[in-house]
Amino acid sequence: MKIIHKSILKELTLTFLLSLAFLNFILMMEKLLRLSRLLSGIGASMIDMARIIFYLQPQLLLLTIPMSLLLSTLLIYGRLNHDSELVILKASGMNFGSISMPVFTSGIICFLLSIAVSFYIGPKSSIKLRDEITNIIKTRSPLSIEEGTFNTSFKDIVIIVREKPSADTISGIFIYDGRDKNEPRILMADEGKIYMPGGLDIGLYLKDGYIHITNGDSTTELSFKKYNMILSLESESPSRKNAELTPSELLLEIKKAGAGQALPLLLEFHRRLSLPGICIILIFLGPPLALMAGKSGKLGGLTIGLSVFTVYYTFLIYGENLVRVGKIPHYIGAWSPTVILGIFALWMFRKESLK
Repeated sequence: MKIIHKSILKELTLTFLLSLAFLNFILMMEKLLRLSRLLSGIGASMIDMARIIFYLQPQLLLLTIPMSLLLSTLLIYGRLNHDSELVILKASGMNFGSISMPVFTSGIICFLLSIAVSFYIGPKSSIKLRDEITNIIKTRSPLSIEEGTFNTSFKDIVIIVREKPSADTISGIFIYDGRDKNEPRILMADEGKIYMPGGLDIGLYLKDGYIHITNGDSTTELSFKKYNMILSLESESPSRKNAELTPSELLLEIKKAGAGQALPLLLEFHRRLSLPGICIILIFLGPPLALMAGKSGKLGGLTIGLSVFTVYYTFLIYGENLVRVGKIPHYIGAWSPTVILGIFALWMFRKESLK
């Protein structure tokens, strides 16, 4: 029996790791696409992108660990059922609980890993990710202003310079400033200097130029000898989010926050607890579902696994939205999908054990 369990557990582990890598890659692409415009615009290097990809992984693991656990269970036990190996194991005297023991082992390990990600690794990686992106923006943005090239790194601003004698010196400057929609501006200057005034702001110290201001049908032109222009990057950089708080920090913030501000924090806190708990539920749900998917092969297991999580996350998001609009209490919206899935899993496992 130990040999059989080790063999199944080895297959589960390999399939779990492959599923985890695949799902992390898929979910990571969506996040990278949102950052690609900003990071490519300021000239982020491959090393910078590699760091961002690394810091993104723990945030995704909270979702992909239970998904990979279910997919690996469905694929491996579905294959065992398809090849009639489960029938042989049952005929040799093994009950359904004993056959499912490798899934129990995998599920407990995944649960502990999810707890670690939820309580410590995830928040720390979120902080590192924000700091990394902030550092890239701060150090790379001045370098992104190149001679003869339109620079659109800053929101609603286009910059082009004729020459750049040094890293912080520019000349022949043309700037379109559309931050004020009612009064867009065009600035031209003979020369200028790039400097960092502090924080995430980038300063342009311009000399000998003029400003062309448009307001409806009227225009205004102003000449200047010296002009200090601040380009703020605060809106471009990621802000501190609830994902950066550990569960204990979330509880402290909930105590400090008012009734309206505490609701997102409460939902985040319950999500940190419920998502790792899914791994325990999948211990009982995975093997019975695999018997259903076994006759349809690996494609059937993949379809059932993705369908289960699609339904679960749909109900989770719907419940949280009901909480936000005040229709139901926060604990009902946060835990109802998990409780329903748990009851269904126990019913499925018990039904299969009695056969």
